[in-house]
Amino acid sequence: MSATIQAATAPNPAVPLTPAVFALDCAAEVERIGQHLRTSLAAMRKRGVVLGLSGGVDSSVCAALAVHALGPGKVQGLLMPEQDSSPDSADLGAAVATQLGLRCATENIAPALAAIGCYRWRDDAIRTLFPDYDDAWKSKIAIAGGSAGKVHFFDLVVQAPNGPEQRARLPLREYLQIVAATSFKQRIRKTVEYFHADRLNYAVLGTPNRLEYDQGFFVKNGDGAADIKPIAHLYKTQVYALARHLGLPAAVCNAAPTTDTYSLPQSQDEFYFALPHAHMDLALWAHNHRRPAAELAAALGLSEERAASIYTEIEAKRRGTRYLHLRPQLVEAVAEVCPEDAP
Repeated sequence: MSATIQAATAPNPAVPLTPAVFALDCAAEVERIGQHLRTSLAAMRKRGVVLGLSGGVDSSVCAALAVHALGPGKVQGLLMPEQDSSPDSADLGAAVATQLGLRCATENIAPALAAIGCYRWRDDAIRTLFPDYDDAWKSKIAIAGGSAGKVHFFDLVVQAPNGPEQRARLPLREYLQIVAATSFKQRIRKTVEYFHADRLNYAVLGTPNRLEYDQGFFVKNGDGAADIKPIAHLYKTQVYALARHLGLPAAVCNAAPTTDTYSLPQSQDEFYFALPHAHMDLALWAHNHRRPAAELAAALGLSEERAASIYTEIEAKRRGTRYLHLRPQLVEAVAEVCPEDAP
């Protein structure tokens, strides 16, 4: 482990709470991750890796790390658009693949999503609040309350063609149905990734960063499924640093994180975190290193009460999403297969 990473994970109250805590020896980290990829593939007896390219910084960095470690001939990229995807996502993903020289295939998952009922289930839930909603409208879910330190709830935001945005508070049943329906997108994409992985005898790369991995911002058996997760230990701020170090396109290095799941533009903090990623990174780091809420408040320009509530929210998300990290629960360990599960 590099000295820089050790410094970032060992409690040190003398270090000021600023973005400098994310300082990273990028060259050393690229080599460390590359060695881990090669060792992991050898242990799995796999010849290369498959990953979905969304045009976002996480998947782009993972692709660049894989190419650096394995060479472009052992990396298979996939573009998997559907009817709500932004055209910019596919264009940027394709640009990253071209720059890195890796193979890239396009698999349009919209027909599969339509056949499985993704859009139908979602639209049925939306129409309970907006009866006129149809395929020509756009929609998204937005978090409410949390950014002001209040109890979280969710709004449904819709927009008719050439009309203004309309907003209504989502009842729990409709919220769960919309989220369950849209989770088909991540699960179908992962199914496609594993098809190509099986076809090529490759492993699947997962792309969550530390903030997403820690706070459960992924779909179980969807984007949470993978054989190797090379950046799950890195804060989002560090992933952006690696993107710049690896020479990825400026549009990737400067883009704000988005979900690209709903037809209306939606940022990650609008849907899940209730704070910009740079602030959430610093809050998570501070909480992990037991910094008092007053220190976080000063660093982010917030009240101490609000900073304390952010720590509470971090723990609440960990509790609420712990099941996402769990293996299937067995009545008793099968030690012959998984010795690490044995008592």
